[in-house]
Amino acid sequence: MHFRNLCAGAGRLVLAAFLAACVIHSARAEDMNDMDHSQMKGMDHSQHEEAAPKKDSKPKKSSGKKSGEHANHPGHAEKKSSAGMQHGGMDQSGHAGMTQHDMAGFFGPYSITREGSGTSWLPDATPHEGIHTSANGWMFMTHALINGVYDSQGGPRGGDKFFVPGMIMGIAQKEADNSTIGFRAMLSPDPFMGANGYPLLLATGETADGRTHLIDRQHPHDLFMELSTTYSYKFSPNSSFFVYAGLPGEPALGPSAFMHRTSGMDIPEAPITHHWLDSTHITFGVVTAGVVLDNVKLEASAFKGREPDQHRYDIESPKLDSYSARATWNPTKELSMQVSWGHITSPESLDPNTDENRLTASATYTTKFAGNNIWSTTFAWGRKMLKPGPTLDGFLLESEVILKNNWTFFTRAERVKENELLDDIPAFVTPPIFYVNKISVGGIYDWPIMDHLKFGIGALVSRYGIPDVAKPFYGDPTSYMVFFRLKVS
Repeated sequence: MHFRNLCAGAGRLVLAAFLAACVIHSARAEDMNDMDHSQMKGMDHSQHEEAAPKKDSKPKKSSGKKSGEHANHPGHAEKKSSAGMQHGGMDQSGHAGMTQHDMAGFFGPYSITREGSGTSWLPDATPHEGIHTSANGWMFMTHALINGVYDSQGGPRGGDKFFVPGMIMGIAQKEADNSTIGFRAMLSPDPFMGANGYPLLLATGETADGRTHLIDRQHPHDLFMELSTTYSYKFSPNSSFFVYAGLPGEPALGPSAFMHRTSGMDIPEAPITHHWLDSTHITFGVVTAGVVLDNVKLEASAFKGREPDQHRYDIESPKLDSYSARATWNPTKELSMQVSWGHITSPESLDPNTDENRLTASATYTTKFAGNNIWSTTFAWGRKMLKPGPTLDGFLLESEVILKNNWTFFTRAERVKENELLDDIPAFVTPPIFYVNKISVGGIYDWPIMDHLKFGIGALVSRYGIPDVAKPFYGDPTSYMVFFRLKVS
């Protein structure tokens, strides 16, 4: 009861803060109409002349919603944001152009719709949710998503719990001549759920007490998920050089983290492939340098390999003992593909003598259909090569359809080669290695409450493919989650 009261109190505080933020930003929206557009990123007319919008003789009043939003569905309407900004336009070649009211990317001369977590890329067609404002030449964006989840994991190794995951994100950016400086902060209420996280069958990774592995549970994320700064310099109309540093931050390794991908950000549970694909999205010490060449990005990182410890409220000491490299290509506005490799020094505190080499490849496709409906799909593969130890593969396919009538439907299918699931069974001197499979399907219905705030109710159900060696311990389980959410966008 004490834990639930703590979560309830934290939830009320978060909701109050969100409502206050919405009122403040909505009040400021009217002032944004008179802002000096010369302070915002214009398009390069020599490269995208055909994409430049015609100026009206009289400024239009802002609606307080983003481009790509439907009037009845905050997050997907065809109107300008509160700062008068739009998504990137498209030139006649099909690549992303820059409209006069577009918020530029942190790392190069393209629309910010392309940017995911850390320095990763998403398709240019990605809807960019957030409340936009500006002041004194600075551009600001805030975004938040908080879920209240009742989780019931089936079978003898399952469990039940109510928990509150989510994120609160803010960015600030200023451009001067050919340079852009930016700051990003992202916080999470996850630590309030307790050090051992929440029940999630087939999930492994990290520790709750510094003595035992978390098995069949998803660890909570740290209070500070990202505190980073960036600098980029445009050396041609379509190219740039950038530097990114975070404490914590995210190195150039893997696809964009699951809570930032349109194909999976509305799914309230973490993928069991998390530690094959994007577990480094919270790294206490990272420096990345890279170059953007039109629709190609090449980058390399030095970062701390050790995963966050069980103390989720602090900021750990930085250390640059690991490294990675990533190449990303956005051939069209709907598609983003990446391949990356990294050497991670001693990622697990309970197995400090084991290093990991990780190889990942992924593709994300996002598009509109039948008006303002959105469909996004990600396929990703990750390979963990433990040194010493086995080589383990993980596969993910997730997809989400966001309908303009406020319905969202999603599914996620995964296949993982595991070596830790039966670590806690004394009968096994050497735990067996085997593949497990999982598929989840679900949906959400959202009600707009006020400008920039909506309330949703959803549910999901999960089924598993358990091999014979593990069935005596797992049975044939079915799991489900029911949840509500508040989304500021």
